[in-house]
Amino acid sequence: MNIYIAASWKHQHAVEMLTDLLEKNGDYVLSWIREGRPEEAFLSKRELTAFIESPDGMKVFDFCSKSATSADLLIYIGPSGCDAWAEIGAAYGSGVPIFGLLAKNEEVGIMRHMIKSWFSSVSELMDAVKDFKKEKGYV
Repeated sequence: MNIYIAASWKHQHAVEMLTDLLEKNGDYVLSWIREGRPEEAFLSKRELTAFIESPDGMKVFDFCSKSATSADLLIYIGPSGCDAWAEIGAAYGSGVPIFGLLAKNEEVGIMRHMIKSWFSSVSELMDAVKDFKKEKGYV
């Protein structure tokens, strides 16, 4: 099953750990961390704007938007920013089911309803992914 994880760069390590868990279970993670450049998280606003407008930035944008809208499942790690929520909106509009890993201080309003199910722990999330795979016939 193809899974995309929408999250902020500040959650890089959590994304990497969740990717490892999912891939050990036989899933394929469409990873923006592998596609992007980790140093993007540390660029100044001026450097980030230049990156976003560059051919490399467009390549990462294309990868992320295509992955979010074509995955079998999208997982959101909160709290994250506007780019992750844009990916959720794109996935929702494309009919991709979305699971969310709830975090304290998540500042989202009524759009939280785009997320099919919220989980308060990684173990609950992983159990739900296994159940989803069975339900959809991926196993």
